Amino acid sequence: MYQTLTFLHSLTRWLVLISLIYAIYRSFKGYSSNRKFTGADNKVRHWTATIAHIQLAIGMIFYFKSPVIQYFWKNFNEAKDSLEHVFFGLIHISLMITAIIIITIGSALAKRQPSDKEQFKTMGLWFSIALIIIFIAIPWPFSPFANRPYFR
Repeated sequence: MYQTLTFLHSLTRWLVLISLIYAIYRSFKGYSSNRKFTGADNKVRHWTATIAHIQLAIGMIFYFKSPVIQYFWKNFNEAKDSLEHVFFGLIHISLMITAIIIITIGSALAKRQPSDKEQFKTMGLWFSIALIIIFIAIPWPFSPFANRPYFR
């Protein structure tokens, strides 16, 4: 089960990133060209948030099944000295939950804006903030905190 979760969490990461980047692109393009917020834009907003929530669910299951996390909490006094353990035990999960909350709020606010321009602006702003947080929290191969391969 752990290997399956590892694979799914890694794969879904790319879906989250692609959907966020696409949603941000559509929002800034729509905002700058004064386009109408269409049903397609609304679907992109909705599916971006949905994919992020699926990733969160996989991530939460992965978190509680992970031997790294189990070691971190059982041996906190010695594990807290390891940047990699602290990253996965506290930083990664905290930043990712924050990012998903921001995506959720941004999606809900964008849906309720009175004008098309405001819908695009709201979606672009909130999703961009979440994307920055996600980029920081992903254990990229070049990350100074903890690194993992691009695909697992």
